[in-house]
Amino acid sequence: MKSILIKGSERESVGKKATKALRNAGKVPCVVYGGETPLHFSAEELAFRDLVYTPAAHTVQIDLGGTKVNAIMQDIQFHPVTDNILHIDFYQLFDDKEVTMNIPVRLQGNSPGVRNGGRLLFRKRKLAIKALPDKLPDFFDIDISKLRIGQNITVETLLSDDFTILHPDTTVVVQVKTQRSAVVTDDEEEEGDEDAEGAEAAAPEAASEGGESQE
Repeated sequence: MKSILIKGSERESVGKKATKALRNAGKVPCVVYGGETPLHFSAEELAFRDLVYTPAAHTVQIDLGGTKVNAIMQDIQFHPVTDNILHIDFYQLFDDKEVTMNIPVRLQGNSPGVRNGGRLLFRKRKLAIKALPDKLPDFFDIDISKLRIGQNITVETLLSDDFTILHPDTTVVVQVKTQRSAVVTDDEEEEGDEDAEGAEAAAPEAASEGGESQE
């Protein structure tokens, strides 16, 4: 997984007054958890642009001068009016310790079911996984070029020995549902014919029952 470099400085004071002063200066107060003790630091708000304002997932290398820490973003708080970043929590990474992270899903190709009028439902745009830091994937790429109306792709097709996906295997990630304007394919026509034959066979029985009830 790609890593983003964040240059900052350790915070000497973590009180409310010091935190307010940092924000007024255009800096973001942050904390790194997961080590022996929490690490408090701050960095310019612009330093987090490529980490926060992107659909991609990244690890982070925090450079505090004499100290460098690898981490992932765990939580972020925004100002309710200005949308400025108020605070970020990070979690420190260790080579031999698994970490939980949300990985974005990307769809590849064009679905024939959608071309025939079906509706594409993107159920899971991110998947939570657990893995060692060097096994974290950048994306889950899913090929939908053979996805027809009524079909779906589940978590089961994405399983790997490199990580654990924290969703049931049957979880639907993407599917194509039918719509009134959908064009039926040859395979779907055959299924439709079978249903029609069953309906025709049931029709005389229904008519007969209806006649008896009228008498």
